[in-house]
Amino acid sequence: MLANVLIGLREGLEASLVVGILIAYLVRTERRDLTRYVWLGVAIAVTVSFAFGALLTLGPQGLSFEAQEAIGGSLSIVAVGLITWMIFWMGKTARHLRTHLESSMDRAIAVGKGAIVTMALLAVGREGLETALFLWAGIAAAGSSTAPIAGASLGLATAVILGVIVHRGAVRINLRAFFQWTGVFLIIVAGGVLSYGIHDLQEAGILPGLHTYLFDVSAQVPPSSWYGTVLKGVFNFSPATTVLEAIAWTAYVVPTMILFVRSAFGGPRPAPATSPTPGTAPAAAA
Repeated sequence: MLANVLIGLREGLEASLVVGILIAYLVRTERRDLTRYVWLGVAIAVTVSFAFGALLTLGPQGLSFEAQEAIGGSLSIVAVGLITWMIFWMGKTARHLRTHLESSMDRAIAVGKGAIVTMALLAVGREGLETALFLWAGIAAAGSSTAPIAGASLGLATAVILGVIVHRGAVRINLRAFFQWTGVFLIIVAGGVLSYGIHDLQEAGILPGLHTYLFDVSAQVPPSSWYGTVLKGVFNFSPATTVLEAIAWTAYVVPTMILFVRSAFGGPRPAPATSPTPGTAPAAAA
């Protein structure tokens, strides 16, 4: 559940910051009448994200076990790719997100109202689709929808509240540190999702080595125990891990973590920013 809370919080906060920046820019430039087109794009993005989640959940039903496992494994790997791209993209773009969005909004205004709707749709929809896909992977790995959905909902609700109070200047968050440390944690979570996806492909008969275990600590870490549930829910840890799963996890987590730490923690720290005035959007990173 903790992993899904973090995913909902991170993706929701990104979307909240984007919407806050766009709305504040239109208000500041005396184009308040155009804000409804931003909200229209946001509404469409939310609807599409829910529809995508429903399709992922209901689509594979009625297929054979092997087909369901093949689809599940493939989508888990796609989810890992998207979450990895998101982690690095936000680490690179966060400092300049406000400038980038405001210049994009100027271009959208010049094109027309439809471009404003499309811009908001794409900016928020990307976060929504990533959240839906990664949440679906978490549900598949956990074998239950209750805890992952509750966790993601809690994270999203918290993100909306934080986005509002940050936008109003009521509180200041070190977004640079937030995206750094959540990125580290999500790489480990993504490694577990990748391992689970590999296992699905093994069960589908696409990859070999289903019964070739690197270790089996099911007796020491029973899946039904509270600590087994925590390890499964947070890190997608499997007490019985095949050799191929372990190889995939190591091959992903180790180089990805090294690259991310070097890029996110190794760059120069920005100069301290002044607190945003009420009614203006905050800088994307502190």
